[in-house]
Amino acid sequence: MPFSPDKPSPAGRAYASLSPAVWRGSTVVFDTLDDFAARKHRQPDGYSYGVTGTPTARLLEDRIAALENGTHCVITPSGAAALMTTVLAYVRAGDHLLLSAACYGSLSALADKWLASLGVDVEYYAPAIGADIEKQIRPNTRMICLESPGSLTMEMCDVPAIAAIARGRGVLTMMDNTWASPLGFRPLDHGVDFSVEAATKFFSGHSDVLMGSIATNDAGHYAVLRDAQSTLGQQVSPEDCFLVLRGLETLELRVNAQGESTLRIAAWLAQQPLVEKVWYPPLPSDSGHWLWKRDYRSPGCLFSLQLVPAPEQAYRAFFDALKHFSIGASWGGVHSLAAFYPAELQCARLYPATDQPLVRLSIGLEDCGALQNDLQNALAAYARARA
Repeated sequence: MPFSPDKPSPAGRAYASLSPAVWRGSTVVFDTLDDFAARKHRQPDGYSYGVTGTPTARLLEDRIAALENGTHCVITPSGAAALMTTVLAYVRAGDHLLLSAACYGSLSALADKWLASLGVDVEYYAPAIGADIEKQIRPNTRMICLESPGSLTMEMCDVPAIAAIARGRGVLTMMDNTWASPLGFRPLDHGVDFSVEAATKFFSGHSDVLMGSIATNDAGHYAVLRDAQSTLGQQVSPEDCFLVLRGLETLELRVNAQGESTLRIAAWLAQQPLVEKVWYPPLPSDSGHWLWKRDYRSPGCLFSLQLVPAPEQAYRAFFDALKHFSIGASWGGVHSLAAFYPAELQCARLYPATDQPLVRLSIGLEDCGALQNDLQNALAAYARARA
């Protein structure tokens, strides 16, 4: 017999817990044939099969929508999947797609390798374009994709200006808001149609889940996104939903603590002789600081360094000297990370902000002094290898 939560508990009373239930199931069962036949009419919120979601997934979507100050949310198996699901839900052959030159690599790969070959006209714009984006909008422009700041050289976009112009021209906007999280910036409040997060990062917070989310304030867009999610098979396991729900319980504490440490470490690094530049909008020296100060409420945990020129072995010495920073990509978790991006990567970009190698740091919850000492030792190793 299928389990029914409506049946009386053998213990004689309902079970209550502080933690959400994990609803597992690929098959949804129905009481009558009429209920089964009408299952598709219950979309986009109803349950018809595992790929359309579970109660655990719906609870997570509701909580993310509230964080985003949105009315609807769809979750996907990764942040990249959230970006791609949104684009694929709307962009068709003959459409014009505008992408920030600082957008996430997987999104640009989708555009260049797949969408362009399928007849989509893909064009990139300079991240700092602001209101001049109107000059690149065409009659067939379907969507503008933003990321602010960019996740390597941290270019800031004037999101309200771009969103207002796009809305006036009937063009959809999607923003990757992972750097800030909704605690630092809410794209929907600034006129963006779709706010995308890599829940892998701040939402999860522990580097053990892959997930993405798409939030919107439009019921029609929500129905389109839910259909695209189901058609593309972009569903998330209930166990992963539980882990992100648990991560959200400490989100504000983590974001605040990590931001405080990041500001302190970035400001200190900016004073070091071996550091040529710190790419970090919360610092007054950053070219995008005025936009961050105007629009953002928290400093994030991710920034990049440009060190004084040195041979490759100096960078190896820097990274090999690190003890508290693990070497790896991603950010937003409780453990600090360091990643290396060679000069060739910068030179291959459109509108490159630099032609030098970059060190990207994600600051976790370790003791700030210990992290600073770790970086001091790494810089000393860099200096010795450079001599």
